[in-house]
Amino acid sequence: MAGCGALSPRGVAAESNAEVQARSAALELAGAFSNDGFKIRDGRWPTSIAVKQPRFIQVNLYAGNQYWFIAAASDEAKRVEVTVFNENGEPVATEPHQSGVRAAAGFSPQLSGPYYVRIEELEGNPASVCLLYSYK
Repeated sequence: MAGCGALSPRGVAAESNAEVQARSAALELAGAFSNDGFKIRDGRWPTSIAVKQPRFIQVNLYAGNQYWFIAAASDEAKRVEVTVFNENGEPVATEPHQSGVRAAAGFSPQLSGPYYVRIEELEGNPASVCLLYSYK
């Protein structure tokens, strides 16, 4: 997933207000999982999102770990959802969390390997979205 935003004079993508808003909301939700011992991963994936235009990211996960994939969108969106798929493209059972522009999916993979995380806007207008994850 590529970042979005205008280029700064140094050639680095500058964060828009919507991207900052989405990241802040994602970090706020991730903080709740930190209370249960989950560590927030450094990486984040900012992008844009619109209804019927889901975004996917491939991640390599390890059996025995627990993960939460957390997404939050800027206020232009109304409702987002996070879904996890195995390497064959089949949805895996997760513990879902959905609250308007914030959503998360938690699970523990039975097998190590590649998985795919889908961020989908279910209602609203095109928006910025940020995905991050926590693990333990």
